[in-house]
Amino acid sequence: IFDKLCVRERLAKPERGKMRVHKISNVNKALNFIASKGVKLVSIGAEETSAKEGLLLWCQRKTAPYKNVNIQNFHISWKDGLGFCALIHRHRPELIDYGKLRKDDPMTNLNTAFDVAEKYLDIPKMLDAEDIVSTLRPDEKAIMTYVSCYYHAFSGKQKAETAANRICKVLAVNQENEQLMEDYEKLASDLLEWIRRTIPWLENRVPENTMQAMQQKLEDFRDYRRLHKPPKVQEKCQLEINFNTLQTKLRLSNRPAFMPSEGKMVSDISNAWGSLEGAEKGYEEWLLNEIRRLERLDHLAEKFRQKAAIHEAWTNGKEEMLQRKDYETASLSDIKALLKKHEAFESDLAAHQDRVEQIAAIAQELNELEYYDSPSVNARCQQICDQWDSLGVLTQKRSEALQRTEKLLETIDQLYLEFAKRAAPFNNWMEGAMEDLQDTFIVHTIEEIQGLSTAHEQFKATLPEADKERQAILGIHNEIAKIVKWEQQLVPQRDQALIEEHARQQNNERLRRQFANQANVIGPWIQTKMEEIGRISIEMHGTLEDQLTHLRQYEKSIVNYKPKIDQLEGDHQLIQEALIFDNKHTNYTMEHIRVGWEQLLTTIARTINEIENQILTRDAKGISQEQMNEFRASFNHFDRKRTGMMDAEDFRACLISMGYNMGEAEFARIMSIVDPNRLGLITFQAFIDFMSRETADTDTADQVMASFKVLAGDKNYILVDELRRELPPDQAEYCIARMTPYTGPDAVPGALDYMSFSTALYGESDL
Repeated sequence: IFDKLCVRERLAKPERGKMRVHKISNVNKALNFIASKGVKLVSIGAEETSAKEGLLLWCQRKTAPYKNVNIQNFHISWKDGLGFCALIHRHRPELIDYGKLRKDDPMTNLNTAFDVAEKYLDIPKMLDAEDIVSTLRPDEKAIMTYVSCYYHAFSGKQKAETAANRICKVLAVNQENEQLMEDYEKLASDLLEWIRRTIPWLENRVPENTMQAMQQKLEDFRDYRRLHKPPKVQEKCQLEINFNTLQTKLRLSNRPAFMPSEGKMVSDISNAWGSLEGAEKGYEEWLLNEIRRLERLDHLAEKFRQKAAIHEAWTNGKEEMLQRKDYETASLSDIKALLKKHEAFESDLAAHQDRVEQIAAIAQELNELEYYDSPSVNARCQQICDQWDSLGVLTQKRSEALQRTEKLLETIDQLYLEFAKRAAPFNNWMEGAMEDLQDTFIVHTIEEIQGLSTAHEQFKATLPEADKERQAILGIHNEIAKIVKWEQQLVPQRDQALIEEHARQQNNERLRRQFANQANVIGPWIQTKMEEIGRISIEMHGTLEDQLTHLRQYEKSIVNYKPKIDQLEGDHQLIQEALIFDNKHTNYTMEHIRVGWEQLLTTIARTINEIENQILTRDAKGISQEQMNEFRASFNHFDRKRTGMMDAEDFRACLISMGYNMGEAEFARIMSIVDPNRLGLITFQAFIDFMSRETADTDTADQVMASFKVLAGDKNYILVDELRRELPPDQAEYCIARMTPYTGPDAVPGALDYMSFSTALYGESDL
């Protein structure tokens, strides 16, 4: 080794003959001699162990990315030659095509490394490839000495590596922050788009014609509340959590606050969400009102059909009856009977006036409630009214005709009476004739019997009049029987309907109480949990980790309560399906419970995130638990409304109490820092960020600029190849994609401006 080094370095060798080969002391003398001539090698004397460990660690770190290299020692780990090639490729990738090397070809690998090291790195060939391959265990100190040459050859790279590490750290922070920004933007866009699509659906208040169709709308709304909205509630909560976490990380890394795209601020999303819930509330109210309206319409329509059918059955045949001319052949007694019958009909007709008016009133109400089948209702109602008017006209005409006929027959009867008074002998004859008719008879000839028969036929002709009277009496009897039959059928039907309705109302009352019993427990439980979470978040019991553990246990207990909410939803569905619209047993509606439950889940998630961000801030800025408690005590003192946030005036008072003396401009500047969303409220997280901002140990744009200058070899610009050589691929491409061309007087083709890029890393984001 000594001989090869002397030859390679063109050194005189007067001491060579005095040394005995293979003795460690002689090797040390040789190495010291070489070192005295300017060749820097690792020392092997008393510091051999620490130097060996340090060099081995350096080799392991440098070759770690190479999966087929495993450096564990300074002998057999180097036999395949890949370790030497990996060290060269790690620092000078252009010198070796590492991908073409094979583990089963150690000779080629070793010679490649030795040749390249000698030619390009000025490292002498102090090892022989054949010796290493053929030796079971290569000489450890020889390998170590040769590797130390690599270490010194690349030692200049250490400064660049430190600079690259700093840049990688800064870029990693920026990449993570930008990814969070992109995630926020996408999640915000998706959520706003969902809200934009959903609100028109909730604002579509076109009523359906049937109860079944409206109940399907109600079922679709239930699916929306149970299946579609809850994930969006979680997304909205997660969006706010991501935003708060991002702002905390930006503050901790000395970056400006994140300003989302136009229309995607947290306040914009909250406003859009408020519009969604407003539309949602209005839609549910409209649905229930529509169902009430349709229930009323169905009831009225059925009532209209029932009353119309009864009236039409009553009027059936009445027009034909009123148009009869039976009075033209009637006697005076018949006429008087017809008049009495007509008077009874007129009374019945007058009694039906109310029914016709009820039918018309129901039709009018159906029109006012926009019943879908109003045209047919109106047509039927008009037909009934027209028929009613016609009956009135016919009734008047028949009454007048009967009265005229009665007067005429009374005049004739008077004449008959006058005639009877003047024809008494005839009356006597008549009486005799009657006696003759009652008398027994005996005849002897055909003529005699024919005469008697003729007289008898004349007598029988009077019998139909008696039969008419009998038929009239039977008609009255039949009418009475018909009424009795109706009573026998309709009264039991009415009884059954009342029994069924009573059972339905009993079931409705049971459903009301069942819902109320649960709601009256769940509602106060939600309120209690909200208050307890508020207390946990502002109290100072234990460390932040203790509070976080407590809150997560709380969150788990809250999530485990979900089945009770689902059970209440089921009871609420039964209530809606039963068309129950009020519940005197509780002040809680399902909507109250839903909103409270969503707020509870959101509040616990936000509170957990606040504690997590406080831990981030504490750890990044070195705040002790005592300081954190002091910050919390000050914040709680000036959180006068006990909302977990200070308004602007409370914050001003807090600053004054801590000795800040500021004008409006300075206070406005501070508010822009602690309240970037301009909500007029300061959270505890923003407060501790402000209180500890001067103690932050963060990197700066100047530091990053200086690191890039190292990688660039003190140039004012950096080249693409330099970035790709010194930085991991993804971070190199990140820089290349964002760096602008360098335009200084010393610019060369492909030069990139790392100075403006470094400044931009700490400036406003493009997102």
